[in-house]
Amino acid sequence: MLSRVASTFIRKTPTSTRFAKQVSAPMGTRFYSLEDSPSAKSAWEQSCYFEMDFTIPEDASVFEAVQKFAAYDVGCLVTTDGSGNISGVISERDYIAKVALLGKTAKSTVVKEISTKSSNLLTASPHDSVDECMTKMLSKDIRHLPLLDDDGVVIGMLSVKDLVKTLVQEKDDTIKVLSDFALGKGGHFGSD
Repeated sequence: MLSRVASTFIRKTPTSTRFAKQVSAPMGTRFYSLEDSPSAKSAWEQSCYFEMDFTIPEDASVFEAVQKFAAYDVGCLVTTDGSGNISGVISERDYIAKVALLGKTAKSTVVKEISTKSSNLLTASPHDSVDECMTKMLSKDIRHLPLLDDDGVVIGMLSVKDLVKTLVQEKDDTIKVLSDFALGKGGHFGSD
């Protein structure tokens, strides 16, 4: 019996993942249903980047970027041109490799001199799955992805930490459902 329930949680394809989601039912009963894996948008909405201004003008000094890194405890910002469009990203890695190690000063260096330009950026869409975002990050050994809407406008930023938190929560939900079933509480009822 458990094997049939457990098999419903197995990934069907590499790009389409499944997870257990708690759903309300009549009279306060809760059950779990299978749905597609969390999206990049849902991971971003739980992120520290969700309620902050994660952008910096490309003409600002690197010192201003470093101040923003420290103030918000983040490691990457989206750079914008004069029109407010994405022009790239600047990360703590950029500062270390392109300013500190070369003996430049943060106050005299402009963000656009050291940022990764938009033509070289990997980005995510709100419709991408968390697994797809993780694959993008791992393929280029990066820790952040700008989140662009369907029109190419920046709406957010995802960090690898955001994706890991979302994946851990997905696994915890699945383990809870399987544990409840194994303990005789039924695979579709919560253990609360």
